[in-house]
Amino acid sequence: MRKFDQRHAPVLLAFFTSLFMSCLMSMVITFVNIGPDPDFLAHWLKAFALAFSVAFPAITMVLPVARKLVERLVD
Repeated sequence: MRKFDQRHAPVLLAFFTSLFMSCLMSMVITFVNIGPDPDFLAHWLKAFALAFSVAFPAITMVLPVARKLVERLVD
């Protein structure tokens, strides 16, 4: 398998972090809102698509700020 160059690591980190978090959070919130509904999968996929489209650009902007805050707090 061909690997990405190290310079792509920040974008890949943002992509996978936002993918997993938006998937998990949209699933939990959809379940809390509608419960075990027969149309759960359709509702969840719609919520996930919206959540990911917001999460990826947001984490791309927030991650550098979070890294700097962590650097200030850790020796």
